[in-house]
Amino acid sequence: MRKLSFEPSRVLIYLVVSLLAAAYLAPLVVVVLNSFRSNQEIAQASMIGWPKQWAWSNYAAAWSGFCVAETCTGIRPYMLNSALVTIPATIISTMLGAVAGYAVSLWRFRGDSWIYGIVTLGLFLPQQMRLLPWTVVLRDIGLINTLTGLVLVHTIQGLSFTTLFCRNYYAAVPHELIRAARIDGAGFFRIFWRIILPLSSPILIVTVIWQFTHIWNEFLYGVTFTTGQQQPVTAALIALSAAIADIPQHGVQSAAVLIAALPTLLVYFFGGRYFVRGLTAGAVK
Repeated sequence: MRKLSFEPSRVLIYLVVSLLAAAYLAPLVVVVLNSFRSNQEIAQASMIGWPKQWAWSNYAAAWSGFCVAETCTGIRPYMLNSALVTIPATIISTMLGAVAGYAVSLWRFRGDSWIYGIVTLGLFLPQQMRLLPWTVVLRDIGLINTLTGLVLVHTIQGLSFTTLFCRNYYAAVPHELIRAARIDGAGFFRIFWRIILPLSSPILIVTVIWQFTHIWNEFLYGVTFTTGQQQPVTAALIALSAAIADIPQHGVQSAAVLIAALPTLLVYFFGGRYFVRGLTAGAVK
């Protein structure tokens, strides 16, 4: 029988990682527990505690009963708004980024490096710098305070990430494969559709997870470019907090936060194992 050996350095690493994980998860645990506590219980005790009676009604109130911005429909319509913005923006930005990454990595042309640099420059610009230009653009084209306007904003803003991811992935594809297809008479889009796209599943999964999570959780554009019933759920959560500021309803607030976070949690739960696999795919040629 092999004897178990305890290395002090490994024990220290596990201890530090466990402490960091506990500190990181502590706020989430508090929110989860408060979502099952009544407002009276929280007021009489404290914000931190185990539920004495499980208040499942908090979730029903947060979903379809509580008043947000003088509309007592809960966060349900705002969840729909987020879905109507996130899903098309994720799909469009991913496909456009795949085509752009394919063009600048495998279909070389004069000035492709400059175009790639300009597109990825958006990664380094703070969001606050983009607010005024986007406000002018959305106003001039008549899409201010619309979900279509948010789809346009997130699609264009996401091109920097999707182009970067796809370009780095496609750089590992053998150029001989593209040359052979061109010799056989295949054009730009036929090569992309028949050869490149079937090889793109790992990186497309990465970009979809990245874009979906980023767009769903985005707050600044939603609260700046939309108001009232057109706002996504992240902006509605702030409105919910302001609406009940006089009489805090921490249980309902916590339940609303968890409901709003559920789509991104499900995306990571079902697709998280493919995320790292897609990021590392093509790293070693």
